[in-house]
Amino acid sequence: MKIYVIGDSISVHYGPYLETALAGFSEYARKGGPDANGTDWENPADANGGDSNLVRSFLTENLPAITTDFMLLNSGLHDIRFDRETCTHQVPIDSYRANLAAIIELMHRAGITPIWISSIPLIDEVHNAHPLPYQRFLADVIAYNEAAAEIMAKHAVSVIDLFTFTQSLGPDIYIDHVHVTQETREQQAHFIADRLKQLQTSL
Repeated sequence: MKIYVIGDSISVHYGPYLETALAGFSEYARKGGPDANGTDWENPADANGGDSNLVRSFLTENLPAITTDFMLLNSGLHDIRFDRETCTHQVPIDSYRANLAAIIELMHRAGITPIWISSIPLIDEVHNAHPLPYQRFLADVIAYNEAAAEIMAKHAVSVIDLFTFTQSLGPDIYIDHVHVTQETREQQAHFIADRLKQLQTSL
């Protein structure tokens, strides 16, 4: 069995642990290759999938060359970036919904089974104290996760609730505005691997 991952920097960070946790169960690959040291997390490239516009574009262009049985998908934390000057989201929620529906359609046409992973929580006060050109808000994480869950339910796509799992680990897991500790990344990877193994019988 083969699993391919495309997601934001959170998925890049837990990626090496997930690959280890899946050893003997599934082959592992991801956009940009293994953990890409030096990736600029604020400007998506290489391993970082970025927002749903970029994920949709990448898959439209590259999906014919990707051989996999399952694709773990995530996008949201880049979409919800709220520009401090324009007071607009990087990807409005209606466009986000449209992108996700198009992405799932691409998966189905390619004969690949998609599995969605929800975006992790953040702490408003911690995130927005950083001198970034944008803000993020937990309310938007929740709203976009709910929008994604609606799209996935409509298309009968399984969802791994990384949001709730990460939230259960408490507030002392962050190393900056949104990224988490090595220990937390390993815990996230084992949670995802366990859910994948549970889902295997129903997929």
